[in-house]
Amino acid sequence: MFKTLPCIKLDGETAKSGTHEVIDEVPEALFVNGRHAMTAMMSPTGLEDFATGYLFTEQIIKSADEIESIRIETNRISVITKNLFKVLGPKKTILSGCGGAASFIDTEKLPRITSELTISPDLLRTVTKEVLESELHSITGGIHVVGLASESGIITCSEDIGRHNALDRVIGYALRNRIDLSRTFAICSGRVSSEMVRKCLVADIPLMVSRGATTTLAVTIAEQTGVCIVGFVRSTRMNIYSHPERISGILSLQN
Repeated sequence: MFKTLPCIKLDGETAKSGTHEVIDEVPEALFVNGRHAMTAMMSPTGLEDFATGYLFTEQIIKSADEIESIRIETNRISVITKNLFKVLGPKKTILSGCGGAASFIDTEKLPRITSELTISPDLLRTVTKEVLESELHSITGGIHVVGLASESGIITCSEDIGRHNALDRVIGYALRNRIDLSRTFAICSGRVSSEMVRKCLVADIPLMVSRGATTTLAVTIAEQTGVCIVGFVRSTRMNIYSHPERISGILSLQN
């Protein structure tokens, strides 16, 4: 996941040679039934979960049961589906930038959240703190963390240079382990973007939590589709941007 590289460390007027741990970024090409679907610049781990989650959130498959096999090779993920004539969209490259790869999102074509899940503020704070205590981030300073949790606590976590890759990975893990995503919520170390909300909608995840900020488009989509976005979860504070009814007791506290 990382390599120790040489660098010059500057501290005030003092410069000296040293080393620092730098997170890996590698191209992983995804092939579906022999056809190149996309290439992602990502952290090289949890590739089976990533492929499953990506194909699901891009609506290429409807469940993990549609996958016949996943083969991992150097810089290549080969997926065979039970329907060998599965139609793919145009090829694309997903860069490591955290904005995702969607250039336009039509909210009228997005699914709507049907889950009635509500979560307490105390559980949000506790789980967010636990998910974001990343040893890899402490070592490298260059990784994002995404977690998936339920009312019972953390289900799984993923670390990647891109938040959207990590989100696909935890969704893929849930699909492969037959976890009901409508009873879960996602925790993210960074900004909640429109693409992150879109992926949660496809997966029927009703709530997104972040230590960081969100965007106006993410909030607009969330308001229209039933997703609760909670940002800046730090200590006793948090900002609830959409569907506050999913956070138990919040509406009764308003002045």
